[in-house]
Amino acid sequence: MSKRYSYIKGLYCPKCGKKHTEKEIHHLCSCGSPLLVEYNLKQAAQDWHKDDLVKRKPDLWRYHEILPVNNPENIVSLGEGFTPVVSLAKAGAKVGLHHLYLKDEGILPTGTFKARGAAVGISKAKELGVSTIAMPTNGNAGAAWSVYGARADIQTVIVMPENAAKITRNECQAAGADLYLVKGLISDAGKIVGRSIEKNGWYDASTLKEPYRIEGKKTMGYEIAEQFNWEVPDVILYPTGGGVGIIGIYKAFRELQELGWIGEKLPKLVAVQAEGCSPIVKAFEAGEKESEFYKNSSTIAFGINVPKALGDFLVLEALYETKGIAVAVSDEEILEALHEVAEAEGIFTCPEGGSLYAAVKKLKQKGFVSAEDKIVLLNTGAGIIYPDTIQDEIPYTELDATL
Repeated sequence: MSKRYSYIKGLYCPKCGKKHTEKEIHHLCSCGSPLLVEYNLKQAAQDWHKDDLVKRKPDLWRYHEILPVNNPENIVSLGEGFTPVVSLAKAGAKVGLHHLYLKDEGILPTGTFKARGAAVGISKAKELGVSTIAMPTNGNAGAAWSVYGARADIQTVIVMPENAAKITRNECQAAGADLYLVKGLISDAGKIVGRSIEKNGWYDASTLKEPYRIEGKKTMGYEIAEQFNWEVPDVILYPTGGGVGIIGIYKAFRELQELGWIGEKLPKLVAVQAEGCSPIVKAFEAGEKESEFYKNSSTIAFGINVPKALGDFLVLEALYETKGIAVAVSDEEILEALHEVAEAEGIFTCPEGGSLYAAVKKLKQKGFVSAEDKIVLLNTGAGIIYPDTIQDEIPYTELDATL
């Protein structure tokens, strides 16, 4: 067989096992489960090798063999991917961790890791002939999909809570999206989008209701493996709302094993949530396979304020299978951690990213991580996207002649 651009085979349901073709538009399986993308990894392993990456561009499309776009002419890109892994030597030393790292997704287009899912999701939508997409969002995904939709000439309909960050609302409007604000949470926005999609026949780009966003997110796992010279880190912490990233990273490492690029070791995956919205933590601690709707959720880490994730069973599976854990931190701990990382390392994370440093401190105290573990914190966005996170904390000093 000649080498192919993509080794995609089709779609499959992780619950009932039903297969679906990727040449047609699909959303959820008939059993209600999200669908996942399947590749011919056995053939890919014969045709594709690590050395092939050396001369490729430093973006996520360097892994095009295990991405779902068949024709490179359909790729919609703004240079997303291959974000840096930065040592947090000083912040790590403060808590007794000698090998603490941060993968900084804040430098991506639109300022968050959502660019990965949007790039691959929009590219595949273009390949499928989609003209209009609709989605609920807490803000960042809406901004990313609006921008990539504009680049692909695909109209976007975005519905988000009215208290979403103003910057993300502005970006949606600037990109020409049809933006609607609702009173309530992302779950309320999702109900509105669901009714509108049924009425208008739009493409549903809601989290995990289209199968391709996860494929963009999984490239974080491929990059981490490559950036650590194919030696898997011991622990990866991820801020978890909808959970697509942690599902994608787990999928990436499983695929890497099938390709023969890494050994049997998997990183322990850690789902970090806010105490004000911690359905995954509650389910994990109870040993459950799915979570329950988290009532009256609230947190400053707006991106992880998701009361019930559609793919919660996949998140929990990733935690159980990697011997990982779920941990919750308070808003006060998030703010403190955000300050500590910025002061020690000069990196202004988003509040979701700040939650990870707060969590790793707890895990060190509990003995879940040790001093010599290689630990990666996955900062999902730039702190400057959240200008209201830190308010009224700067002490006022009157200028005088001594300055």
